[in-house]
Amino acid sequence: MTIEATDPQLAAYPALSAYLAHQSHYSRQAQQQPQQGELLAPAPGCLPATDPGATDPGATDPGAAGSAPAEERVAAPVAVDVRALRVRPEVMRRGIVGGAGAVGLLWGVRAEPSARLDALFGSGAHLSGLLAGYGILVMLLLMARVPAVEHGIGAGRLARWHSLGGRYVLSLVGAHVVLALCGHAAHSGTDLLSSAARLLGYGGILAAASGTFALVVAGVSSVRAARARMSQETWRALHFLTYLGAALAFAHQLVGPDVSGSPLTVWAWAMLHATVAVLIVWYRGVVPVRQALRHALHVVEVRDESPDVVSVVMRGTGLDALRAEPGQFLRWRFVRRRLWHTSLPFSLSAPVRDDTVRITVKALGVHSRRIRRLRPGTRVLATGPFGAMTAHRRTRRKVLLLAGGVGITPMRVLFETLPAAPGDLTLLYRASNAAQLVLRDELEAIAGRRGAALHYLLGPSDASFDPLAPQALRNLVPDLAEHDVYLCGPGPMADAATASLIKAGVPEQHIHTEQFSF
Repeated sequence: MTIEATDPQLAAYPALSAYLAHQSHYSRQAQQQPQQGELLAPAPGCLPATDPGATDPGATDPGAAGSAPAEERVAAPVAVDVRALRVRPEVMRRGIVGGAGAVGLLWGVRAEPSARLDALFGSGAHLSGLLAGYGILVMLLLMARVPAVEHGIGAGRLARWHSLGGRYVLSLVGAHVVLALCGHAAHSGTDLLSSAARLLGYGGILAAASGTFALVVAGVSSVRAARARMSQETWRALHFLTYLGAALAFAHQLVGPDVSGSPLTVWAWAMLHATVAVLIVWYRGVVPVRQALRHALHVVEVRDESPDVVSVVMRGTGLDALRAEPGQFLRWRFVRRRLWHTSLPFSLSAPVRDDTVRITVKALGVHSRRIRRLRPGTRVLATGPFGAMTAHRRTRRKVLLLAGGVGITPMRVLFETLPAAPGDLTLLYRASNAAQLVLRDELEAIAGRRGAALHYLLGPSDASFDPLAPQALRNLVPDLAEHDVYLCGPGPMADAATASLIKAGVPEQHIHTEQFSF
């Protein structure tokens, strides 16, 4: 069913709106039921870990030929696939806070109580410096693209944590600099400028100041106003200064009294930095190169889906090994002029089948517009998968998928693959007009086969009738509060829809969304 957001009858008569919503189950729902096994099986990599009989077929069939009595069977060793591990957000938060507490304890053990002004400034400088160094490590770990962290927490949430952490780190670095200057000035009896000039005369302090400058440049370049004025390539180049700042800060900390005072603390601090460095090199360097050599991806077809949307079909070798789950995205690098140096995040718009993958892209920027001009045979480097908006977040029998614009791409894959009985799966697709609906034929075919509900919510975002208002959502999905909701769309639409869903009675923990963009 299509609901026009600009329909004056719907805006003026809530009763009519409720009536139409009650009749809004997709008309093909009862025409064709899915055949056994069709479209209901999870995509590769989504099989439940507790699949009965998956490792021991005889265990579910007492009469299976050759099956030994239970007491004579020896349990086969179970291989743990590290790619299937997921770190939960609350566990990560507790770990970060616990680490900060340990750093504070390290400072407290080494601190020497004193009422002298220079000693008080010095103690504050040591604590803020240690916490800043720890914060830099946390920021780098969050963006190291470790699968267990990415798949458990989600790229969007990690990016937000990284951004928030950057503000804390820069604040701590600033506090460290000011307190150290004040402490030196109080100790030497000089003014702040004279103290700064004297401190910069030491090689170690000069290196630390250079690291601080690198961190400040990286931080300022990430401010929204500054970032909007620069290209993605420029921003990424400036952001690499974070690594330089981290290295110089590490060298400065090793000679500081809080770390260098004990061989054990020197070893522990060095191991923390070495671990994060290895993770960054492995997952941001080695793994992408290995994937590129192994899968040999290339463009097969570029086809128009709407006036400003195209689908890119790619084929490679052994793509099942990517273990890309419905709802996830990869970072794509197309090896052609003016595109090869940019890694672009796009969701899969179809399950991986026969070593073929597909993405669907809207021309929103310079790079996405160039994708329309890709030619068959173009080599593609894919890194990932990333994201946590997958079937693993599901906690309820009924599921609502809510998409806006080109956010339909991950929703289309989930619409096809999420296990659900007829009537338990609903897709709401918000667009400005019918011409903006992409993959429409596929969505309608899936709805018909699966017995799922499909609604198009059409109309401009500033229309008098809002189809994403709380009451409108409850009219479309009467038992909305009993659903898990997967949401993907432009930032403003996603924020407004989240607020409406909460007002409509959906607990926030049952709303699964992910934003990933430059």
